[in-house]
Amino acid sequence: MSWLKENGHRLKTAIIDYLIIFIGVNLTALGLVWFLIPNKIAAGGVSGLATVLYYLWGWPVGLVIILVNIPLFFACLFVFGPRFGMKTFFGTVLLAVVVEYWGQIVHPLTLDPLLGSLWGGVLSGVGIGLALRHHGTTGGTDLAAKLLARFTSLTMGQALLVLDGLVIALAGYVFASVELMLYALISVVVTGKLIDGVLEGFNYSKGVYIISDHSDRIATRIMDELNRGITGLSGRGVYSGQTREILLCVIGRGEEIRLKKLVREEDPKAFVIITDVHEVVGEGFQGIE
Repeated sequence: MSWLKENGHRLKTAIIDYLIIFIGVNLTALGLVWFLIPNKIAAGGVSGLATVLYYLWGWPVGLVIILVNIPLFFACLFVFGPRFGMKTFFGTVLLAVVVEYWGQIVHPLTLDPLLGSLWGGVLSGVGIGLALRHHGTTGGTDLAAKLLARFTSLTMGQALLVLDGLVIALAGYVFASVELMLYALISVVVTGKLIDGVLEGFNYSKGVYIISDHSDRIATRIMDELNRGITGLSGRGVYSGQTREILLCVIGRGEEIRLKKLVREEDPKAFVIITDVHEVVGEGFQGIE
């Protein structure tokens, strides 16, 4: 029974993963068909290269995506091994298919390149983020970047920047437009931000470290007035050699002003560090997925 239960759970997880990847890839395709391709915005990646070749020689976008991605996929499979599995292959092939499918049945929503770059970036970012969150990908320059990083001194991020930059530069040359290059850069930034948001969550919080001679009073007020838990860490000043208690707590974004006011009232000389926290799970926040 335990074997059946375990395999049933794995099957359910796999079905959900493939379903979300399917949705994510379709969102990415709609971002291309509705916004990016009709506005000649080649926002990096294989899809950007496909957009350039579509306008240059009339090659179908889906065909270019599949012709470029499949060799990259098998090259990564050969170099890195079986971790480039079925979900990557599924997302890569599916994007080529659904771009052509949606291209036949929907029309551009805007021919304003600014709106196209923004909303194309939004849909692409959400779509790619969903696929990545469920262990898939839409292929593209991330596959090429992995290979480039493997055989050069470039990091993954640097390799992506180089490859996407080359595609955007090519588009600017082919379309003879600096403006379209700038719109493509806007789309790249928006896409990246949305990918990060989907992967890391949008429920940004604030992490706070407080060093004070009145840490007990500050901790009590934070617990009573903000209803937040506090952790006391042991720290030592390197210059003074004194051992001090460091208060650590996580608060919501809207509580930052109240916390600073509270600390200022108890100890105007307190040392406070406030950092952005992308995601918090556990008691007092969202549950662990």
